[in-house]
Amino acid sequence: MISTAIRLARVGSRSELAAAVLMGLGYPCVMIAALIPNIWFFAAAALVTYVADWYLHQRGSYLINRLSKVRAGLPIRFLLRQLLLILLLARENLAEQPLFYATVACFLLFYGLQAPQGALATLIRLRRTMPVITRNVDLNAVRIPDAPPRALLHRSGEKMLHLDIPAMAGVLIAAATGRDIIGFVGTALTIGLGLLYTLALVPYLRRARRVPSGPAVLKAVQKWLSEYQPTVALYFSGSDESAYQVNMWLETMEQLDGRPIVIMRERVLVEKLNETSVPVLCVPGGQHLMAMKLDTVRVTLYPANVGKNIHMLRVPTMKHVFIGHGDSDKLASVNPFSKVYDEVWTAGRAGRDRYALADVGVRDDDIVEVGRPQLAPIKTWTGAPKNPIPTILYAPTWEGWDNNPGNTSLLLAGENIVRRLLEAERPVRVIYKPHPFTGIRNKKALAVHERIMAMVRAAAAERAGDPRWAEQAAAAQSDQAAARAELARIDSELAELSKPGRAGGDEAEVSRVSLADPQRLAEIKQLRAEWNEAYWRTSGWWEHKIVTGSEPKLYDCFNESDGMVSDISSVVSDFIASGKPYAVTDSAELGVEEFKRQNTAVRAAVILSNTAEELDQLLAAVADPAADTQADARAELKKYLLGPDEPTSIEQFDAAVQALTAKAEARNAGVEQRIGEQPIGELDRESETGAGGPEGNGTEGNGAEAPATVAR
Repeated sequence: MISTAIRLARVGSRSELAAAVLMGLGYPCVMIAALIPNIWFFAAAALVTYVADWYLHQRGSYLINRLSKVRAGLPIRFLLRQLLLILLLARENLAEQPLFYATVACFLLFYGLQAPQGALATLIRLRRTMPVITRNVDLNAVRIPDAPPRALLHRSGEKMLHLDIPAMAGVLIAAATGRDIIGFVGTALTIGLGLLYTLALVPYLRRARRVPSGPAVLKAVQKWLSEYQPTVALYFSGSDESAYQVNMWLETMEQLDGRPIVIMRERVLVEKLNETSVPVLCVPGGQHLMAMKLDTVRVTLYPANVGKNIHMLRVPTMKHVFIGHGDSDKLASVNPFSKVYDEVWTAGRAGRDRYALADVGVRDDDIVEVGRPQLAPIKTWTGAPKNPIPTILYAPTWEGWDNNPGNTSLLLAGENIVRRLLEAERPVRVIYKPHPFTGIRNKKALAVHERIMAMVRAAAAERAGDPRWAEQAAAAQSDQAAARAELARIDSELAELSKPGRAGGDEAEVSRVSLADPQRLAEIKQLRAEWNEAYWRTSGWWEHKIVTGSEPKLYDCFNESDGMVSDISSVVSDFIASGKPYAVTDSAELGVEEFKRQNTAVRAAVILSNTAEELDQLLAAVADPAADTQADARAELKKYLLGPDEPTSIEQFDAAVQALTAKAEARNAGVEQRIGEQPIGELDRESETGAGGPEGNGTEGNGAEAPATVAR
């Protein structure tokens, strides 16, 4: 019932739901208190609305966005509260008193101040917005001043509105005590603070405080490009939740020969980018990107099929490659859009065969097998559980854009899978790691996800009180406490290292100070490894875990587990690199043989029905190597899906980049030679003959314009 209420209220947690209920009840109570009238009831109800509103804003609740769309946004709610205060004064027979007039004048002046304050804040943000955001790019050619203090611009409209609190409090106290001076002081304080806040913004409009003009910044970036001369680009555009798709390729880009660069399109994704030594350009405007000279780039890699790819695909001097963000039997892995690329790179032979079976127009000659460089951190299974009891990872995929119930096991099998794991005859440890997109397409999936988390938490609490684990828990207490302290220390150090420059800088200032520092990046990498090791030590090998967010990474969960249950997705293909037993759910109920026929990655898996009754086969294979009948099949499938172990994936990938670079050079040289052998004048005469001669349309205008197009 609570989960249903959370979904209906468009909030993300029980605490947000409580705040939403308090806010929803608070405003009617404020109105009732004004009508009764009752000053202290009014004050209490108003305080509840202030606190509930503030909490929901701090949590970034979606409810706040929905209220704004139905004309019940924050300014309206503040205005309503102020009008109800005026009503309260009238009901208290104070309408003819100086306090009443002071209150009305205060709120009128206060709202008058909000317009210039909002305009100044907006203007400052606009004048500090650059057409390009950078990382590891030297922009010293232009002067970028420090950003205004974060306290001035961050949620400035909300801060300005809250300056009415002195007036509200002062007037209420004055009305209750009869001491009007308190109300006058409160109203004066609100007007004074609002005026000071507005005036504090004015200095940041000065030319010395602005970032350079757009053309100046673009010129500086172009100058840097001409000096750096990038040869291979990773191009990415996507939604707010898709940063993982570009992050997974950053280490690969760092290891390539040549001069790599990352080109992005969405500002919000730059903040979610992992630390990297590769230069990053975020160019939101298509016109700016198309105007950039990327003459030295010979290969561009695309992790996602999105509409904005067209702005890069139009450049003929480079070769374009689809590399994807995972290798699986999903339909997305054989998207017909892939025809637009010069080549499609897959991990192994399976990807090539997948395109041949799909027959979507991608030629076999255009497919190159390059392995999966990202899989290097995955450890190979030793053949036995690493701890006294096995650890099983449940990593379901999300519901997909088409919302097909067969995409994810969550909807039809998720609870059965987790329940059987938690209630297994031989104890196992469960790690639950859902897909980051879970629930964004189907709210039923989100509800199941929440129920599964509740099941895992309840089982963890029950196991904590189980005498069977008491001895291990007591022995591990000191080590777990030390691990938590170490985790806090590492988090603090990472926070310091991950934010170059001073705290509170905006994207323009961060672009200026974010330069590659090999020593800092090496420290961050070492600290992240230490963080991962400490994270797993904070809990016992018998304790169930829920893992959400970007850390620990999926591959860290692979290394911690002895087996996995998942769905048709790249997660399965990647897990096969470990050699460990795994199970995949046939949520669409195709039947074992048909399911294996349609999905290459499950041919060495335990196939689960929606009841998950086949889980015992997986648990037996994990616990006893003699019961693992699929070990040889997994080894063979690994080679088919992911390619050979030698040469290494990064060597295969880099060789593919170099080979395609040579093709691009040859193509460009051929075009230059052909143009050089035929002077533009000859082209002009040919165009005139075709357009203006007897066989043409007889108009000189068309014959004159044709050569101009060729000349360009």
